[in-house]
Amino acid sequence: MKITVVESLRDALRLRVEGRLTGRWVEELRGTCYLQALSEGIRLTLDLADVSFVDTAGIELLKELKNRSVTLLSPSPFVSEQLNA
Repeated sequence: MKITVVESLRDALRLRVEGRLTGRWVEELRGTCYLQALSEGIRLTLDLADVSFVDTAGIELLKELKNRSVTLLSPSPFVSEQLNA
């Protein structure tokens, strides 16, 4: 998995997530989100267009982030379905 800062403003951050969101990468993404934005109250957007697979733990993290008002851009149809289940 790869996480890239796409846009960084004083009050907003956009990250691109690429690859497979599984195993240890779930905690890596969680840590990055909290370190980069959520602990500071910065508006966070995750671009998920290049995520090829998300396991159960990854779906739970994305649901948690969504509940914390993180914007999830371009998730695959499968991920979208799992987030709304």
